[in-house]
Amino acid sequence: MRALPQPKPEDFDLATVLHALGDPVRLELLQRLAADGETTCSPEGMTVPRSTLSNHWRILREAGITSTHISGKTRLVTLRRNELDARFPHLLSAVLDEFTRSFANS
Repeated sequence: MRALPQPKPEDFDLATVLHALGDPVRLELLQRLAADGETTCSPEGMTVPRSTLSNHWRILREAGITSTHISGKTRLVTLRRNELDARFPHLLSAVLDEFTRSFANS
């Protein structure tokens, strides 16, 4: 499997991570990823165009939130929770918990 370029944990930038976490579509992708552990770049049930999803995944990967590996024609995405938590403790959990609460109340 070939990995796409992504930052090292020590290079994570808070502003870049917060920007990546500031979009509802990306938050939904992360919510699904946190539940599943790994997904393809085109998860089922998403109504967003594939090209738009590709851009969202790129933003998440370049921020260091996800890792994308290429296996044949498939791109597999995993959450870099441990690395993100080591750099910014509890940030991801707090954001995803709030997203879940907001989504449940709407």
